[in-house]
Amino acid sequence: MRFIEHLNASQKRSESLLCVGLDPDLQRFPARLGRNDIFAFNRAVIDATHDVVCAYKPQVAYFSALGAERALEETIDYIHTYYPHIPVILDAKRGDIGSTSAQYAKEAFERYQADAVTINPYMGFDSAVPFLAYADKGVIFLCRTSNAGAGDFQDLLVDGEPLYLHVARKIADEWNQANNCLLVVGATWPEQMARLRAVVGDIPFLVPGIGEQGGDLPKILHAGQTAGGHGLILSASRAILYASQHADFAEQARASALRYLELIRLAQSSAGIL
Repeated sequence: MRFIEHLNASQKRSESLLCVGLDPDLQRFPARLGRNDIFAFNRAVIDATHDVVCAYKPQVAYFSALGAERALEETIDYIHTYYPHIPVILDAKRGDIGSTSAQYAKEAFERYQADAVTINPYMGFDSAVPFLAYADKGVIFLCRTSNAGAGDFQDLLVDGEPLYLHVARKIADEWNQANNCLLVVGATWPEQMARLRAVVGDIPFLVPGIGEQGGDLPKILHAGQTAGGHGLILSASRAILYASQHADFAEQARASALRYLELIRLAQSSAGIL
C-alpha cells in the first residue's frame, strides 16, 4: 500500500488526524526510567494511544544523540508488528547531494523501515530523487515550518512571491510524479497554510505545532483540510509524551491525546467539516 493510501486508511479507521511525536528526552522521563528504558517508554505510550492516532512520528535526533538507534529500530518494528495499520513518519529532515541522499533514503526506508521521512528540499531535485524513488513511501518536504525564525528565508520574496510558495509549487507540479509527496506546514501559520492549499491541491500537510507551540486548531482546519476530510496530519509530541513524569505517564499520555482528539473534532465541527 502506498503511503498516502495507508495514511488515509489509518485516519478513517481511527477517525483521527492526530499524530504523536516520539521524542525521548531523558530529562522529562519519569524518575525510575533511564536511557535503557527508551523503547519501554515508547511502547507504553504507543499501547496507550494507538486507537486515537493516525500516525506516529519518531524524531531521529532524540535517539541518535543518546546512541539509542536500536531503541528507534525496536520502536518502529513494534508499531509495524502490533499496529500495522498506523504509518510511521521518521522525522529526520535529511537532504544532501544525490549520493549522500541515497544513503539517507536507505537509512530511513531500509534500515529503520519508516513509512515516510521528512527531508529538506533546498538542495534541489537531485537531492530528493533518491527518496522519491521509493514510490510506496512518503516524502515530506519542509515548506513553511512552525518555528519562529521560519520567515528568515521561507518568506523572502522571489518574483513577487514568498519562497515557500515557489517550493510548494515546484514539488506539486514537478516532483510529485508518484503521488508520494507531502509538505511540512506549521500550525502557527494558518494564513500561509491557506495559500499553500490553494497552490498544491490535495497534497497532505504534516502540521507540527498544535501542542506546546500553540497552533489555532479551528483556523488550521479551515485553512488546510481538504473537502474529503483528509489533507492534515496534526502532530503533538511533548504535550502528550510528558503529560506526567510519574508512574502514570502512559495513562496521562492517553488522556492528553484524547483531549487533543476532542479539540480537533470540535474544531472540525465548528469549521463545518464533521
